[in-house]
Amino acid sequence: MKDSKIKNLVLIAVMAAVICVLGPLSVPIGPVPVSLTNFAIYLTLYVLGTKKGTISYFIYLLLGLAGLPVFSGFTGGPGKLFGPTGGYLIGFIPMAIVAGLFIEKFMRKPVIAVIGMFAATWIAYGLGTAWLAYSAHMTFGAALAAGVTPFVIEDLAKMIVCAIIGPVLHRALSKAGLLGTPKQVGAQA
Repeated sequence: MKDSKIKNLVLIAVMAAVICVLGPLSVPIGPVPVSLTNFAIYLTLYVLGTKKGTISYFIYLLLGLAGLPVFSGFTGGPGKLFGPTGGYLIGFIPMAIVAGLFIEKFMRKPVIAVIGMFAATWIAYGLGTAWLAYSAHMTFGAALAAGVTPFVIEDLAKMIVCAIIGPVLHRALSKAGLLGTPKQVGAQA
């Protein structure tokens, strides 16, 4: 029992580190950069499931809030979290919960998993757009055009890639004994 708790803590920490490595990689295209943060979250959900995956993201968020340069563009601190793109960072929490539930239930049905991830991403889009509009003194329509429209296709591509490699990664880690016994994992998938 103690070994499985340690294993879970290590997996949560490793996936938080994956988010910390991929999250800062971004391309500035306006007030909201193209980032790999949501890709890392989707992948984490495939590996860990909803609860532990969301905890991994929350750890990432706390590390960024503490000032580590883990947010897009290698930034961190409260200014980034409460700045124009902070709503997206906060919106990734409910996104992870909803997407994780779809991924857990439909891991072997990639089309449905992608539909679930896409629907969940609109939660982050909505919260992020509302905060961007408020903090940058933009209309909601202008914030939507700057913070969502340029990202829908590339975000969908990230979801499709995760729906392809996520189950493969999950099976490989399960077979290696890192995610529990194959019998336990099979019951979850």
